[in-house]
Amino acid sequence: MQDWTKAQFEEKLKDKGQLYHIHHPFHIAMHKGECSKAEIRGWVANRFYYQANISIKDAAIMANCRDIETRRLWIQRILDHDGSVGDKTLGGIEAWLRLGEAVGLNRQDLLDEKFVLPGVRFAVDAYVNFARRANWQQAACSSLTEMFAPEIHQSRLDSWPTNYPWVKPEGLSYFQMRLSQARRDVNHGLQITLDHFTSREAQEEALNILQFKLDILWSMLDSISLAYQQGKAPYQAILGEDAVLNPIYHKGIFK
Repeated sequence: MQDWTKAQFEEKLKDKGQLYHIHHPFHIAMHKGECSKAEIRGWVANRFYYQANISIKDAAIMANCRDIETRRLWIQRILDHDGSVGDKTLGGIEAWLRLGEAVGLNRQDLLDEKFVLPGVRFAVDAYVNFARRANWQQAACSSLTEMFAPEIHQSRLDSWPTNYPWVKPEGLSYFQMRLSQARRDVNHGLQITLDHFTSREAQEEALNILQFKLDILWSMLDSISLAYQQGKAPYQAILGEDAVLNPIYHKGIFK
């Protein structure tokens, strides 16, 4: 097999965008304004588990990286999400907590992971464990779904004020801040990937790694869609609607 040029390889990576979760039926419905309050709240609550683990994932990448220049750049991702001491700029985790409050969720419930679906937890944990066990270049490659993120953030900024006017506007700050941050992060992660995966075999491996991350994001929405759109919460068929184990399903929680 002939190696792809860097330009060809980059194009192959970007072609993976057709499988990004912006195309998932749940996200399409959300963009069109077809989601109920319960569905929006369920998505925000479960997506917070992903947001809360981003810094842990990035710390794992740094722990495996012996290149000081890479660490100097990568650490900004942790600061973006955790925030800095004395910095008046919101960190991503705090911004998402405020999004939760804006849609009517309790901050402590989010921090306590009270509403996290088993499938979402499994998917996110798989991503963090991959970052811990892979070499840092492989883990950096998995972050390249950020190439497609500005579009999804902009779609929410464009559609939510009209489609979900009950959501307090200040809750949308996370999407705004990530527009520029994601573009910056992409440049760094993409350069690492293009420089490290140079043989055809390695390039194919990188595409598989990126597909793994796309699978993570898609699987999260599968779980959310089953629970909130299709009324098929975990264990519901066995235990019945009033006997499910997770309090997120109790009647009246998400009216």
